[in-house]
Amino acid sequence: MQIFLTTVQQRLFEIGSVLSAGLSSEPTFGIRALEEEIDRLDSALPPLRDFILPGGCPAACQAHVCRTVCRRAERLVVSLSRREPVPPAVSSYMNRLSDYFFVLSRYLNFKEGVTEKIWQNSCK
Repeated sequence: MQIFLTTVQQRLFEIGSVLSAGLSSEPTFGIRALEEEIDRLDSALPPLRDFILPGGCPAACQAHVCRTVCRRAERLVVSLSRREPVPPAVSSYMNRLSDYFFVLSRYLNFKEGVTEKIWQNSCK
């Protein structure tokens, strides 16, 4: 997992470089590897049937924070793409990365034996 996260850090620096230089070429950033890692982690988890609340063990909580930051960055990339050329792979990578952090948080809680808290809709 540490090697994979180091690769993610490398990709984020590459994305920053692409965005700051205004490159419009189509890099891939390893989206397929990200999706494969999501599938690998998800295959070890029980099926998700409800919305869950962020939380759990400290590592899972940090993964939830990372997911939130990725979603915010994704929205900023979409806003930027309305004014400047942005390769579509950038927003695709950010979208998949936030999904990865969600699955990672579930995986970390599962490995630690922490039960996920189910969201209860009080607006019914």
